[in-house]
Amino acid sequence: MTTVDIIVEHAGKNLSAYINDAPIFTVGKDLKEIEKNIREAIELYLEDNPNPCPALSKEYELIFKIDAATFINYYSNVFTKAALSRITGINERQLWHYAAGVHKPRRKQAEKMQNGIKSLTHELESIQLI
Repeated sequence: MTTVDIIVEHAGKNLSAYINDAPIFTVGKDLKEIEKNIREAIELYLEDNPNPCPALSKEYELIFKIDAATFINYYSNVFTKAALSRITGINERQLWHYAAGVHKPRRKQAEKMQNGIKSLTHELESIQLI
């Protein structure tokens, strides 16, 4: 099975998504809509193309990738920069720079963000409310 990267970016009040190696793109108001729309766009592409791009010519799995600015801005109603700083260990001012697109995180910083998010996800998954 191959993996197909879906690149999700901020697009004004919406999100946009595309596949680098295929003429497939979409927009949506949230990630759920992006996923639905990109799957529909892929179906249409495959129906109209007997010889699709290599990534979609066999069984595939979609992987949604989002840059730091899009993540920070998309989840700003869930995480304040201060909260995200505590979760990731990244300076709040630096997070503001990432969100504004002034700077892009270096690989090490992106990994710190990813690890902080994964850690929080794991912690939340282990909670059972009574």
